Amino acid sequence: MDSIITSLSGLDNFAIYFGISILFLFVFKILYAFVTPHDEWKLVKEDKNVAAAVGFGGALIGFAIALSGAASNAVSLIDFALWGVVAILAQSVAFALLRFTFMPKIAERISNNEISAGVMLAAMSVAVGLLNAACMTY
Repeated sequence: MDSIITSLSGLDNFAIYFGISILFLFVFKILYAFVTPHDEWKLVKEDKNVAAAVGFGGALIGFAIALSGAASNAVSLIDFALWGVVAILAQSVAFALLRFTFMPKIAERISNNEISAGVMLAAMSVAVGLLNAACMTY
């Protein structure tokens, strides 16, 4: 019984970090919508646009990977929150980098449901999330 109690002694910290992580996911979704010129939710929910779903799904996964790096390496809740903001900024930069360098018509292509554009956006988002998480290991 003592081993169970010992194992669960960090449950309060888990709950706090997990709750903040979920909050960060919602904040990311809102801020990401401001960065992208197309409305992902409308494209996914109303238009059933697969390219938008893949691209946005990749952005969420990439952000979650980066956020997990922040949670794993944080020394306090404030440290975690600060690096969570850095993760949001890095994912936003990833979209801007793709949009303004490699694929200047990505928003138009996603709006037109070109799945290849959604896959490239997802891949860039996940790649940046992985790099972001690795760089947070300082």
